Amino acid sequence: MKKEIIINATSGETRIAILEDKEMVELYVESPESERMVGDIYLGAVENVIQGIQAAFVDIGLEQNGFLPFADVGKEYSALADRVDEEKKHRSRGRKTHHDSRKKPPLNSGQTVLVQVTKEPIGTKGTRLTTAVSLPGRFLVLVPNDNAIGVSRKIADMKERRRLRMLARSMKPEGFGLIIRTVAVGKDAQALQSDLETLIRTWQRIEEKAKSSQTPRLLHKDMGLASSVIRDLFSPDIDRLLVDSRNQYAKISKYLKDVAPSLVSKLDLYKGKKPIFDAMGIEDEIDKSLSRKIWIKGGGHIIFDQTEALMVVDVNSGRSVREKDHEKNALQTDLEAARTIARQLRLRDSGGIIVIDFIDLEKEANRRKVVDTLKRELGKDRASFDVLPMNDFGLVSLTRERVRPSLLYRYSEPCPRCSGMGRVPARSTLVTKIERSIHRIKSTTGQRRFILYLHPEMAAYMTSGLRSLVRLMMIKFFVTLRVEAKPELREEEFELASFKGEKFDSYSFSS
Repeated sequence: MKKEIIINATSGETRIAILEDKEMVELYVESPESERMVGDIYLGAVENVIQGIQAAFVDIGLEQNGFLPFADVGKEYSALADRVDEEKKHRSRGRKTHHDSRKKPPLNSGQTVLVQVTKEPIGTKGTRLTTAVSLPGRFLVLVPNDNAIGVSRKIADMKERRRLRMLARSMKPEGFGLIIRTVAVGKDAQALQSDLETLIRTWQRIEEKAKSSQTPRLLHKDMGLASSVIRDLFSPDIDRLLVDSRNQYAKISKYLKDVAPSLVSKLDLYKGKKPIFDAMGIEDEIDKSLSRKIWIKGGGHIIFDQTEALMVVDVNSGRSVREKDHEKNALQTDLEAARTIARQLRLRDSGGIIVIDFIDLEKEANRRKVVDTLKRELGKDRASFDVLPMNDFGLVSLTRERVRPSLLYRYSEPCPRCSGMGRVPARSTLVTKIERSIHRIKSTTGQRRFILYLHPEMAAYMTSGLRSLVRLMMIKFFVTLRVEAKPELREEEFELASFKGEKFDSYSFSS
């Protein structure tokens, strides 16, 4: 499989596409308004401790407080919370206290905590935080307040795993844990030691800042998008890294000469006249990934619908009629859909709960074949996932790790007309609402003369023809109704007022 990293860098935005056999499978986007936050370290203050949801909300200086589950709170903070609790008991000694049998929370309101962002804010949800801070380098990950040594599971060679573990054990500082990254394969002790020293210096700077800072405070900003992708993804199995910015090319070249000289030959500067993403066919792929409907080979298609709680994916056979036998035809379409869905989930960066409605299959063996294909394709994804077996309704449920907002959230915003619902009222619905409004106001106030303000197109619709809807309403309710066009209104809105200008009623679908 040929793997490529394509970087399009401008003054306003950096986009990085990961290609496998010339097909885009991942896309990263960063702009000044939406900088990457995962890996950033803050000194925060605990605002609320909610025992019911086993979590705390931490003020780190952002618009929304960060979410810190108790499960992600380290032992050092639990010990501190216990000491504070003991002090409170000591002060209240002699007074009758109510015994709480529930497990005490590991944090207290007002407590200062050192936290790291593990997930970026998405929609109305703030950042997800952890106190288990880690600092990734090129070859190592430094884990303060830990003593464990780990080796990447992607390193399959047992002999190399033992060698790297022994190297890590020989250089591990007291009070720190170390994780060996995949790109450390074949590296000598000097390369790992140099990486470790850089990480320790970074941690010492963070500690010094924390001692002299007031909360909330950003203590450490992780690498920018391009640098982090080079650090984390540019490994020997990548065939080419192509960048269209001379400035980025120079920075990447310098970084690689210092940490991975063997990869410098794989770095290329794009010099074509067409924009790099157009030349590589990536712009078309981005447009497809934002589409609700995706066609697959053989004539079938897939519908992606994002809701607040989950993503729903519907597989349809469409024009797919390659086999006379329905079961065979459905199986072929489902298999193609499984491959496409796995790639699209990775490309769209969709996370959370995902429910897929495959075409019904009668044979259990065929159902297993579809789920196995889906799992195999998802296995190419760096994000963790969990897939349940297909149920009797042909539904497959899965969860995919969510770290940052999906492509849909980054490239779009809710429609101001329908508030993200995707539909607006039919004209007949609006006419019915106008009738009800006139009837109600007439019966409660005795008012018989109205001005109806409508969008120009809706006004024309209501007044056109000899038997216009306005005329019929006047006859039906025995009122005088004057229609006036108001361009600032939307087609699904109206305002009802008296001839003197007194406003009686209004309607807006999105309100």
